[in-house]
Amino acid sequence: MSNPIESRIAELGLTLPDAPAPAANYVPFVQSGSLVFISGQISSGPDGLICGTLGVDTSVEDGVNAARACGLALISQLRAACGGDLTRVKRVVKLTGFVNCAADFTDQPKVVNGCSDLMVAVFGEAGRHARAAVGAPSLPLGVAVEIEGIFEIA
Repeated sequence: MSNPIESRIAELGLTLPDAPAPAANYVPFVQSGSLVFISGQISSGPDGLICGTLGVDTSVEDGVNAARACGLALISQLRAACGGDLTRVKRVVKLTGFVNCAADFTDQPKVVNGCSDLMVAVFGEAGRHARAAVGAPSLPLGVAVEIEGIFEIA
């Protein structure tokens, strides 16, 4: 492996996808000083988009897996922002997660933990972050979860 972060990802049995291209008129990330702002990453896996509405046709467990997929996409974008060197990551600063859910669904924090837990597993203490977990009546393309992030890099 090229560095300790990449090694940790492999030890977790995970593979980073290619950094997704933007789907509209925006850029995947913007760096301002030492902060990298990564655009919302939608839930997608090897078999395509992970769609569904939590509390209707998608379980919390499936939502957690969708959020983890968003986290992998965030890390892929972060790797691109770092010129391929994830050891430059100093801290996960903040995540904002949006969960496609029914009006009476209240487990958004449990769903977004799929991404938060991944960040701590990959980056250790530097992966602990501020966060918001918000319910939404729909998300782009019908995906179950979308997550954006702010990261500090060296």
